[in-house]
Amino acid sequence: MDERPSDGQAEAEKASLKPSPSLASVNPEVEKRLLKKLDWILLPLFTAIHCCNVVDRTSIGNSRVAGLEQDLGMRGYDLNIALVTFYVVYTVADVPSNLLLKHWGSTWLACLVIGFGAVSIGAAFVHNLAGLIATRVFLGLAEGGTVSALVYIMSRYYRRHELVLRVGVLFGVAPSIAGAFGGLLASGLLKIPDFGIVTTWRKIFLIEGLITTLFGLALLFIMPEDPSKSRILNSQERKLALERIDADQVFKTQGRKEKTTLKLVLRSFNFITIACTICFILVNMSFQGLSLFMPSVIRTQGNYTTIEIQLRTVPPYVASAVWVILNAYVSARIKMRVVPLLFNAVIMVVGYAISVTTRNSKARYAVCFLIMMGASTCGSLIMTWATDNSAPDTMRAVTAAAIPGFGAIGSLLAVWTYTPTDAPDYRRGNLSNLAATSTVCVIATVTALYIQWENRRRERGERDQILEGKTTEEIEVLGCYHPEFRYQI
Repeated sequence: MDERPSDGQAEAEKASLKPSPSLASVNPEVEKRLLKKLDWILLPLFTAIHCCNVVDRTSIGNSRVAGLEQDLGMRGYDLNIALVTFYVVYTVADVPSNLLLKHWGSTWLACLVIGFGAVSIGAAFVHNLAGLIATRVFLGLAEGGTVSALVYIMSRYYRRHELVLRVGVLFGVAPSIAGAFGGLLASGLLKIPDFGIVTTWRKIFLIEGLITTLFGLALLFIMPEDPSKSRILNSQERKLALERIDADQVFKTQGRKEKTTLKLVLRSFNFITIACTICFILVNMSFQGLSLFMPSVIRTQGNYTTIEIQLRTVPPYVASAVWVILNAYVSARIKMRVVPLLFNAVIMVVGYAISVTTRNSKARYAVCFLIMMGASTCGSLIMTWATDNSAPDTMRAVTAAAIPGFGAIGSLLAVWTYTPTDAPDYRRGNLSNLAATSTVCVIATVTALYIQWENRRRERGERDQILEGKTTEEIEVLGCYHPEFRYQI
């Protein structure tokens, strides 16, 4: 028997699924108070999580300057191999981790933080290259999904036009604070006396790992759950939080998550997601290359002590934090992602062009500011752009994971673009990143033109046939493929 609803029933069901002005009767002041409450709770907490993530991931760069390679008997490309191992595992773990988060809730994120903190502690006691590689494998498993989890959870609390500023704060401030804090902490730890077998670079891994692990244990008790059952909100605030998210969706689900299916997972990799992923790979190639190797770059520019090198890595991170927030604010005000994205990609192009054409140490250090500012801003805008344009919930979870997950391929490329044989000018690395950032400009422009074209087709009703012959359940999971959905430029 054919269980498909009749034409009349189907039309009635579709009509009932039309967007409704659920926020029309909400007092703007009440919504403003809720938004302020969310900002004061989520942003500091999520920024702290991301800081721990970045510090533990990049501490190997500071440890390298403090004698890691010499103590472990590493030569040539040994460090590059250890870095590659981490990013391969990180890439594989990201999407599955976010799907587990969707199923298990925020407790999964707390477990990830505990995990990569414990691995960092273990790294303080390795004695050879094999031990270091083993810790990088487990670090990739634990850190894979952390960043994407933060973006996904935020997308469950913030509306589309609000997300860019919050992700900008997260992506801009956290890596910048982590970079500055990591350099300052590393320089401070190197000044304190050794204790037992924990000497020089081992102190960096041990203390940073302890801080992260303790924070992760605290997250088991304070990490906010989904807005439908969050303890940080009262019943009225939970209701409003769900209505706010529903207001941006074609269908009102009141926080209900659809079943995760392979079809939805595969559907997530549309043109916009793929374009943003490629852009993130190229931007990440620049950012991670500079983050991991900036201490080594600075060392080649003058006769600095180890502590002086660590301290000189701090100012570029601080400048980029301010710059990212400014750009996120502008992007939110003009309700566009591509304009500030292109502007900052051009800044990176200029930075790498200068680095290739000069050997002046002061100019090359100044270039670190331009590149760090541009890369931090581009990364946050790309993540927001892709997440904004993903629906329903499963697709949003996959997209939020795919961008940084596959984006880690850029980190793999970074490992091999700044090689020891390329020092001290790192011409090959800078030329590679000059080409990469130029490509970002092209892809971002093409993506924006595609979005304009697709939105106009939907406005003319040229996608309405998608709804024909579909059941209510099938229409509910169309998400961004629904003719009434409009992509964000």
